[in-house]
Amino acid sequence: MAARIIVAVENPEDVIAISSRPYGQRAVFKFAQHTNTQYIGGRYTPGTFSNYTTRTYAEPRLIIVTDPRVDVQPVREAAYVNIPVIALADTDAPLNYVDLAIPTNNKNKKAIALIYWFLAREVLRLRGAIQRNQPWNVVVDLFMHRETEETEKKDEDAGEERFTAEPVAATKQTEWAGADDSAAPTFQADSWQDTAAPAQAEWTSGAAAPGSWNEPAEGDF
Repeated sequence: MAARIIVAVENPEDVIAISSRPYGQRAVFKFAQHTNTQYIGGRYTPGTFSNYTTRTYAEPRLIIVTDPRVDVQPVREAAYVNIPVIALADTDAPLNYVDLAIPTNNKNKKAIALIYWFLAREVLRLRGAIQRNQPWNVVVDLFMHRETEETEKKDEDAGEERFTAEPVAATKQTEWAGADDSAAPTFQADSWQDTAAPAQAEWTSGAAAPGSWNEPAEGDF
């Protein structure tokens, strides 16, 4: 019934999905993306539906709220200007000014994502965008809220898997360097001294070397 009410609105942009609760912000965004409707995620600006002087003023023909207890301000303003309201209602949700309630757990991110996924799929089926006898190729996980810590952890795990090959390469490089060092020839100081000994003996003998400072050569002055 909720999908039929949404499809009855001629212009899809006249439908606004609202969620002040963090668990429903991604769900309303994906619902609006697939059904070409609008959404309000996060804090709702008072006067959006009732005060035309505000910058965010809008005149929707239908609104969908995730939690009537948290989204009480848009529900109250919709009642002032006669806008129908569809709400995801839990057992403790107030139904004042709510025209159609969808019973579900509106405090769990999985339940919220599933309901908006069902609603978007049914709207597209009634519009004829997708066939009813074929599965929808959009998974429900795309409508689900993701924690920042979970996203960062997945990025860190992906980074660790990407750089696991570097320590192995460094170990092989060290092994190759050790093999080259062991195979390289070594030179001892004694062998160098033995090679230079005959030349040193010639200069230290009693005979003076030709052209030295002790015995001037012929022609020097």
